[in-house]
Amino acid sequence: MNLLHIDSSILGDGSATRSLTAAVVARIRTERPRITVTYRDLDREPLPHLGSGSVASADPGEAARAERTIAELEAANVLVLGAPMYNFSIPSTLKAWIDRVAIAGRSFRYREDGTPEGLLTGKRAVLVLAQGGIHEEGAPSEHHESYLKWTLGFLGISDIEVVRAQGLALGPEARAESLAKAHASLERVLAVAA
Repeated sequence: MNLLHIDSSILGDGSATRSLTAAVVARIRTERPRITVTYRDLDREPLPHLGSGSVASADPGEAARAERTIAELEAANVLVLGAPMYNFSIPSTLKAWIDRVAIAGRSFRYREDGTPEGLLTGKRAVLVLAQGGIHEEGAPSEHHESYLKWTLGFLGISDIEVVRAQGLALGPEARAESLAKAHASLERVLAVAA
């Protein structure tokens, strides 16, 4: 079994999503000690944002990085994705990663009738989300969880668990309580590794 672990927070050791994704991966490793883990840190090693040269594969180095990126996701059985909310959305580095894996003919295709079909079926995902405020899925200010779920579903990944830490900027007590709840919710994530 292969697991792809992605972090996108810019907060280093102070990151809620980084501590939670590490805990998720540790729990899965406990259940599956032979699992192969590939780690990608989008803050320390960001992918370039798409540009005119990206589409034409004009830069061989960029094309090789893009190929490694999609190949990592194709090979993964489980995706553990840390995504803090920045300005009501995902980090731009995570968007750059999505741009590298949302590839027609590799991760999705359009049927003759024009409907999309995700090609990355049979995979499971754990989304680890953090928000400074409280932005419930479906609320006008929430473009974070819903975007990631929709995008992964578009690519064929519909078996998704969410670990959520909200209200982290509402004071030390609120942060500690939210992180404790998020860590307690990890028990249900063990089912993802099965």
